[in-house]
Amino acid sequence: MVTTELRVLRYFLMVVQEKNISKAAARLHVSQPTVSRQLQELEAELGTVLFERGNRTIQLTAAGDYFANQAKQILSLTDKTMANIHQEQDISGAVFVGSAEARSMLTVAQAIGHLNQAHPHVQINLVSTDASEIHQQLSSGVFDFGVVMEPTDKTDYDFLRLPGESRWGLLVQSRSPLAQQATVSLEDVAHTKLILPQQGGSQRIHDLFGLEWADLDVTATYNLLYNASLLVSAGVGNALGLDGIINTNQSDLAFVPLEPRTSSGSSLVWLKGQRLSVAAQALLEQIRAELTPTEN
Repeated sequence: MVTTELRVLRYFLMVVQEKNISKAAARLHVSQPTVSRQLQELEAELGTVLFERGNRTIQLTAAGDYFANQAKQILSLTDKTMANIHQEQDISGAVFVGSAEARSMLTVAQAIGHLNQAHPHVQINLVSTDASEIHQQLSSGVFDFGVVMEPTDKTDYDFLRLPGESRWGLLVQSRSPLAQQATVSLEDVAHTKLILPQQGGSQRIHDLFGLEWADLDVTATYNLLYNASLLVSAGVGNALGLDGIINTNQSDLAFVPLEPRTSSGSSLVWLKGQRLSVAAQALLEQIRAELTPTEN
């Protein structure tokens, strides 16, 4: 309950800073309706109006200005207290994270690095896999967290949107005529031998690109792009995938981005209502810290 109330205060202060609920939600990596609902519930609980809502920006009422000053003091004291507690607390344990191949894993990696400095006895176990396996292992309790590519159904999950997006394109042999192009088109994709991602199957291919799986020349599928890259090197076909995963420098491969541009983001997910271990909770709070903008 205390954690939830403190989160509402952070939402409130971010809206005060941005003077716009949508901008605040984007910086907090949560949905705009979530922030709006939390503010409405906060005003109802306090029995007063905190904001004067205009067409483009919102301003604090007198009561809101007073509450903002109090909220800053509360969070400052809370953060200082929690920092002191964590310095004295020896957190240990194993945390399991199932992850898709995504550039946004960098945020999670940075959080793991900072967590390791503060609590070296926490062991993080990363498992590279696809969304289907992540959902299954989260449900069975094997994974504490998952990093999944969007779009994905998050009905049964709490989640944090991770920053950054990866662009879709074709991984081809460097001697291929396609490698000489700056971009590839959907027509290029439709007229080449393809190695396609298993995640989401034909529905995802249709939703992302408007292409019908049955109309494509699919020679193989994959759940990890590294394995698909070996198939590309062997001349099996060209892999449709995300950039930034395979390092093509000094290799026989090239990544050619798709035009029109198509990109996918990712989210950190965990089961709703799940009681996280102390170690898992520590990782979650560290990831939140990585996503929270700092004041100069």
